[in-house]
Amino acid sequence: MSALVLGHMNPDTDSIVAAIAAADLYSKRGFSVAAAAQGEATPETEFVLRKFGLCAPLVVKDVAGKELWLVDYSDLPQAPAGMDSATILGIVDHHKLGNMTTASPLEAWIWPVGCTNTVLKSMYDFYGIEIPKNIAGAMLCAILSDTVIFKSPTCTEADKKSVDALAKIAGISDVAALGMEMFKVKSAVDAPMKDLVFRDYKDFDMNGKKVGIGQLEVVDLSILAKVKDGLYAEIQKVKSEGRHSVFLLLTDIMKEGSEMLIVSDDPSVVEKAFGVKPDGKTVWLPGVMSRKKQVVPNFEKAFK
Repeated sequence: MSALVLGHMNPDTDSIVAAIAAADLYSKRGFSVAAAAQGEATPETEFVLRKFGLCAPLVVKDVAGKELWLVDYSDLPQAPAGMDSATILGIVDHHKLGNMTTASPLEAWIWPVGCTNTVLKSMYDFYGIEIPKNIAGAMLCAILSDTVIFKSPTCTEADKKSVDALAKIAGISDVAALGMEMFKVKSAVDAPMKDLVFRDYKDFDMNGKKVGIGQLEVVDLSILAKVKDGLYAEIQKVKSEGRHSVFLLLTDIMKEGSEMLIVSDDPSVVEKAFGVKPDGKTVWLPGVMSRKKQVVPNFEKAFK
């Protein structure tokens, strides 16, 4: 039976492409593996897979009794059902170390870079394994997505060097143009409100309180004007499902900032976290582009 290479809940482009790339790498190292995902691909991810002729991974909702290689997460809240009886063989990630534990030693590559696929590029190099042209193109796109075309504070020199190397393998001459093409697809808002809220959404445990944080990245915030009320109504529903707070970041990649929609039992945590008082149910956060580096750590301090 093949082990599954699996990314986090509500998968983004990094999560899905990392599963595909890691499955290729592990299989060439002699492991029996299959790429998997915890949900369907977003429009951006579909664009990337279609552009490079790749198939979306198998969708898996329960992993009871299975062997797993995890990519792009190590937090239990981001895992599927059945983790209590699953066996974790390894982790490749670029987030903080989560709360998963294992009964046996495992292979772990967890680096402070902007994207899991940057770590995977180094793993291919380390093992001396050639990256297929189509997978290199998809990995490049994942890095551009996660680093917001190098604008995110999570971006490192390692991410930029990986993109340069992957572009040569994939035969891509204009990386910036590809990034903008991808983000125009990502900016599409012709979808149900629930799909938009959960396009890039994660739940966190903040000092015993369940807090949801979602993010929509667009090339111009005006694109979201017609759906903002619907998005707010949707996160109110999400909060009513047992959460203390739900925050939705509406990120303008050209202005390099985010408007945050707020639904909370204690809205004062926003001012504690960012030093800016909300204007009713929203607040503008200049320079805030990264949930991982600029939002989650601030809230974790504010909730203590």
